Amino acid sequence: MFGFWFNMTMLGLEAQQVMFLRAMRLSMGGRQAEREASRMVSEKLVAAGQAAVAVSRGASANAVVSKYRRKVRANARRLAR
Repeated sequence: MFGFWFNMTMLGLEAQQVMFLRAMRLSMGGRQAEREASRMVSEKLVAAGQAAVAVSRGASANAVVSKYRRKVRANARRLAR
């Protein structure tokens, strides 16, 4: 149970970091901003679909949150470059 709450807390913190980094990239405008806006929407649709499939197959809430965290951390690393 502790693992789930830890992952939820970290997901919230990491997501805030990604939102900040994305806002910075979007505020600069240009092609990078356009690509980021498009990527942001498509990633959310894919992630939601994957989570729905995982839940329908019986995955735990912690497993779903852990997978989301991996994607959020990858975005944070990519955006911080």
